[in-house]
Amino acid sequence: MQDVPWLTALVVVPALGAVALWSLRGTARAHARTVALVVALATLALGVGALLAFDTAAAGTHQLLETYPWIPALGVSWALGVDGVGLALILMSLVLVPLVVLAAWREQGSDAGPTDALRHYLALVLLLEAFVVVVFAARDVFLFYVVFEAMLIPVYFMIGAFGGARRRYAAVKFLLYSLAGGLVMLVGVIGLYAQGPGGPQGFLTENLVGLPLDPTVEKWLFVSFFLAFAIKAPMFPVHTWLPDAAEQAPAGTSTLLVGVLDKVGTFGMLTLCLPLFPAASRWAAPVVVVLAVVSVLYGALLAIGQKDLMRLVAYTSVSHFGFIVLGIFAFTSTSVAGSSFYMVNHGLSTGALFLLVGFLAARRGSQQVADFGGLQKVTPVMAGVFLVVGLSALSLPGLSTFVSEFLVLVGTFARHPAAAVVATLGVVLAALYVLWTYQRVFTGPVRPELERTPELGTRERWAVGPLVALMLVLGFLPGPALDLVREPAQGTLADVGVDDVAPTWAPIVAVEGEDE
Repeated sequence: MQDVPWLTALVVVPALGAVALWSLRGTARAHARTVALVVALATLALGVGALLAFDTAAAGTHQLLETYPWIPALGVSWALGVDGVGLALILMSLVLVPLVVLAAWREQGSDAGPTDALRHYLALVLLLEAFVVVVFAARDVFLFYVVFEAMLIPVYFMIGAFGGARRRYAAVKFLLYSLAGGLVMLVGVIGLYAQGPGGPQGFLTENLVGLPLDPTVEKWLFVSFFLAFAIKAPMFPVHTWLPDAAEQAPAGTSTLLVGVLDKVGTFGMLTLCLPLFPAASRWAAPVVVVLAVVSVLYGALLAIGQKDLMRLVAYTSVSHFGFIVLGIFAFTSTSVAGSSFYMVNHGLSTGALFLLVGFLAARRGSQQVADFGGLQKVTPVMAGVFLVVGLSALSLPGLSTFVSEFLVLVGTFARHPAAAVVATLGVVLAALYVLWTYQRVFTGPVRPELERTPELGTRERWAVGPLVALMLVLGFLPGPALDLVREPAQGTLADVGVDDVAPTWAPIVAVEGEDE
């Protein structure tokens, strides 16, 4: 199974699915939804095959390797491979895509209608899925950069063509912020190549790690990469594109944008910034830790004051990404492993929140919190699912987010106790914005116009049910997922050149599977 080009297959299948959707003509257009769902499920099945071919005992090394010349004159290769973190994020993405297809089943009108909007939307979803696999598996820095920028194209149209009343403004703002970060990163990519060995594989990450860089040059290169990743993450203070994009985008687009694409930012920090620029990473870490703590508190405080449900979920993500960045730059194996696991868990919980808000907005014709009330009596299943998903956002024990957030805070406390203590306030604020939102939307007297609100349908339950199940499974049995991220975390510390600081509390060590 190691000889099967699993990663290229994971790219080709959704890409061909997108082409097939765009090629449908006549009465075949009515089958667009079915085609998209079959392709997404087939890609997920291939992802399971890749997982089975992956050696978890060596999760810290890149596996399923594929390297082919692409532009040898420029040193560019089609080089793919994943360690445990990359594979976990790819699998999380492959799980979300078919659920987004299900959630969009009734969006954008009929797939046989005059505008044919749904067919185009689902094709963009599959194209984005192909790009996502490449960016999480790229072992060539130039390939990573090209796909990092190419992802903007489907997302731009998914927001600008299919979003709300101010969709064009939100799409352009998203594009400008992302392009600005990408252009700065391009300067860093070229500068890094100039410092490297050159040759037909001069952009391979393994050929660029450990270069004897001038300290000043290394710092500037680090900043160029980090700024692009901070915008993508998004991280305070370059986050302002996200609330507008999430508010105006369809629910499925917001799910993929925040649940998947934004992880490219933190994934890039972890897999490119730290190993390529270790000295600069150590130099910047104190400032990044402060910015991460600010993001945690700032995002949570602004979430409390939001009147639009989509913007509220977006600001909660700013807070959660603060935790992820904090764990990465705390430089302990526990915190880095927690951040890696957090990226997966955040995709599950926030993806489910966006989908549920989309279902609510479709029923009410509004995303405003003030337009809801008393739905717990009318739609008890929806209320119960929303509460469970909301509790995952505040890291309730028994749900997967708790494990990752706990590891981040404990690991951070071992090296930066003050930052960990202040960041813990974000957990308190999370309880406030989750429970207060639930109270305003689902409790109290039923508004007259909501008395006939339909309950979650079968299709909608299939769209969110698997995410809730995964939150529970990974909450009670996080071991297999932690096996994927533990060894890469230790390798990251070795790349950065810092000594690990282990938590002193034995149960935490046991959770990580280390010897007591």
